[in-house]
Amino acid sequence: MDTHILQQVALFEKCRNFTRAREVQAQGLYPYFKPISESEDTVVVIEGQKKVMMGSNNYLGLTHHPKVLEAARAALDRYGSGCTGSRFLNGTLDLHELLEARLAEYFGKESALVFSTGYQANLGLISGLVGRGDVVLIDKLDHASIVDGAKMSFGHTERFGHCNLGQVEQLLQKHQEHGVLIIVDGVYSMEGDIANVPQLLALAQRYGAALAIDDAHAVGVLGPKGDGTAAHFGLVDDVDIIVGTFSKSLASIGGFVGGSETVIHYLKHHSRPLIFTAALPPANTAGVLAALQVMAAEPERRDQLWKNTRRFQEGCRSVGFNIGPTQTPIVPVLIGTLTDTFAFWRRLFDAGVFTNPVVPPAVPPDQCRLRASLMATHTDDQIDFAVETLNRLGREMGVI
Repeated sequence: MDTHILQQVALFEKCRNFTRAREVQAQGLYPYFKPISESEDTVVVIEGQKKVMMGSNNYLGLTHHPKVLEAARAALDRYGSGCTGSRFLNGTLDLHELLEARLAEYFGKESALVFSTGYQANLGLISGLVGRGDVVLIDKLDHASIVDGAKMSFGHTERFGHCNLGQVEQLLQKHQEHGVLIIVDGVYSMEGDIANVPQLLALAQRYGAALAIDDAHAVGVLGPKGDGTAAHFGLVDDVDIIVGTFSKSLASIGGFVGGSETVIHYLKHHSRPLIFTAALPPANTAGVLAALQVMAAEPERRDQLWKNTRRFQEGCRSVGFNIGPTQTPIVPVLIGTLTDTFAFWRRLFDAGVFTNPVVPPAVPPDQCRLRASLMATHTDDQIDFAVETLNRLGREMGVI
């Protein structure tokens, strides 16, 4: 047999041996890649049936806002469907630079840089900034994009226990002779808790390290004007770098890094995920600009988001669910084993409520959960329906 064919057979063996997902599919419990055929903000149509969407990151409910849609349509007409090149070469639009200026102003930084996805923003920041001889410290519950950015860098990576400030200090003491970047989620996407930015900042300043906050789930949620975790703690001027995404509160796709002008200038010329990726399409860029304007002009959306969050959290706790230490619109409903979680998800889905199951390796085997998240546009009736359905099914299945 040809040597190349033999190599292919060996390479693909792992694919043939991967059967777990097909087994769950055969049981009718597979919860992933469910195609949405229609969306009405808080209600979606899947498999011909309407579901209350309790699993979206659309925190401010802006994906259907008329100003956002109007801006995207106008950009399509003016610039076309795509940039057909990287920011570094032919792909930079005046829209990109306008958005970067607005982001820097909104989040209190000298400068900002827009990436084509939020995932790439972390890849580009960490791999571009952390070089040989440098160290990056990451929380064990940091988002995968932070983990992968650290892997891509030529620096050394150290992980510390979730929000374990003692371990952070030990690692800073260990690496006092190196350039160090501490990067954490502002809001943790599976727990819903908030990073202790004041203490992390105090440690970073004591040991001469830089602090970066990934505000993917904090933009539009925390801060006086939805300007994130640093603003929530009144520390915008002190936190070195803020990372954000457009695919949640800002209702599009893409991401950004905000920091000093010198850091952003350096990243423009050293960030491979920026230099070797096509630029953010015009419609998406214009949509984010419009979403930023709406976020500033309609603070009542954020107020309603928090009202909805408290209603759902209190409802879940009142009927007996464990929702952990969440402090935000991310609400993990702890179920237990993987089998129970998939079964609960299916029954909840069939009853008209869409949530996201979270299972190993994202969480320990006995701490599987359904991740719900609130939107400003959820109605009281929708929230109460979700709580009542969770309560009924939880009791039927012996989860509560």
